[in-house]
Amino acid sequence: MKVGVFDSGLGGLTVVSSIQKVFKGAELFYIADTAYAPYGEKTAEEILNRCDNITRYLLEKHGIEALIVACNTATSAAIKHLREKFPFLIVIGTEPGIKPAILNTKTSHVGVLATPATLKGDKYQLLVNELSNIKKVTLYEQACIGLVEQIEKGEIDSPKTFDMLAKWLEPMKKNGVDTIVLGCTHYPLVDEVIRKVMGNDITLIETGNAIANRLKLLSEEIGHINEGTLEISVCFTGEINKQMVEKILENKNIEVRKCTIWVKKF
Repeated sequence: MKVGVFDSGLGGLTVVSSIQKVFKGAELFYIADTAYAPYGEKTAEEILNRCDNITRYLLEKHGIEALIVACNTATSAAIKHLREKFPFLIVIGTEPGIKPAILNTKTSHVGVLATPATLKGDKYQLLVNELSNIKKVTLYEQACIGLVEQIEKGEIDSPKTFDMLAKWLEPMKKNGVDTIVLGCTHYPLVDEVIRKVMGNDITLIETGNAIANRLKLLSEEIGHINEGTLEISVCFTGEINKQMVEKILENKNIEVRKCTIWVKKF
């Protein structure tokens, strides 16, 4: 089986890291669309068009059978379009883990860290509205402008990254937030910094494991046998920190090369 995964950069590799723990007997092609990063500061139309181009590239170049949009922002902007245009593909998106956060919180105070585009997106607002009936909670939403860029540079625990997060998290800490939704696939890479600010008792909700299990389930439904090895290759469109790729995937033998995505208006 052939699986395509993409994000604007390194963040989606946190999803690939979860996938490689449970999914076998397949080829996985990851695209880090660093030439177009960050998605969170693009318009919905720009993101949708880019997602369409990447999907067609993965289909034509690699013949994928499943597609994972490993980016909250891209999911919000393009998942409906991709499912309608490519109905023959398994298409899995990434959504902030609001529901598990609501169910987990003991203080009824939940933090959400995300890109501006995700927080403004219709999909996020609908999700919050749908889940508001489960339990009454107060959400503390924070648009983390510039954090993706810090992570892409490999500045995971630099003083600047710490100061950015401390500024955003301090109000949450003061208001008794005990659960934080990591609403961007890049953000699990700074989970240790978040814990330094919030304390080790904080619960961080990410969606990598849920996506991996969903891929395993849906692929088995169409006959995939989950045995053997998972071959992973990584392509990037701009620049990439290869050491970060190796660190996230815990593998120094990953093929990493540059690729060019054909730009077409759909």
